[in-house]
Amino acid sequence: MSNLVNQEVDYLDKQKTTVNVNDGKLYLVSKRLMDIIGASMGIILLCFLFMIIAILIKVEDPRGTIFFSQKRVGLNGKEFKMYKFRSMVSNAEEKLAELLKFNEINGAMFKMKDDPRITKVGKFIRKTSIDELPQLFNVLKGDMSLVGPRPPLPREVTEYTNYDKQRLIVVPGCTGLWQVSGRNSLGFEEMVELDLDYIRNRTFLYDIKIILKTVAVLAGSKDAY
Repeated sequence: MSNLVNQEVDYLDKQKTTVNVNDGKLYLVSKRLMDIIGASMGIILLCFLFMIIAILIKVEDPRGTIFFSQKRVGLNGKEFKMYKFRSMVSNAEEKLAELLKFNEINGAMFKMKDDPRITKVGKFIRKTSIDELPQLFNVLKGDMSLVGPRPPLPREVTEYTNYDKQRLIVVPGCTGLWQVSGRNSLGFEEMVELDLDYIRNRTFLYDIKIILKTVAVLAGSKDAY
């Protein structure tokens, strides 16, 4: 009897780990065109805002850089450098180890609402998600898409199960189903399920819907920190 139960569990696990992804040529070509056009327009329209944020970051912390690049894991586990406006003190990575015990997200992510490493300017640009705007350059390079699962850190991926790793079978995005469904108020497992749901059902119109919803919830989201 126990063998039958084990076989059923194994079968259900195999079913659970299989995600069918929409990788049709027409969809991928149209998605890439949308990425190039959207990112290019965004950079042009927001260039003045980029300059203002750069000045504010430098005024508060002249020793630090304006942009922050961090290794992230993208399509099929390939690592790349993801760009952001710097929202933390210059030695933030060194201070991370002593803060891990205060992690407020279950699973392979680190989030802390009152993270002492965040600067005053950083709090504002994180709250409004302005810190994410330099990722438009990642989109132009092809490392990211406008819509897709958020690219994880290498240390987070080491804790992934095979099921979780299915987040990596598509190009990561600047925004996605997780961001418009609760963001940091959701746990890691919920994020994975939302990402896999997007992967199963993604279409050109679905991507546009997520982008429009992102714009609607972007400024002042209570779930962003």
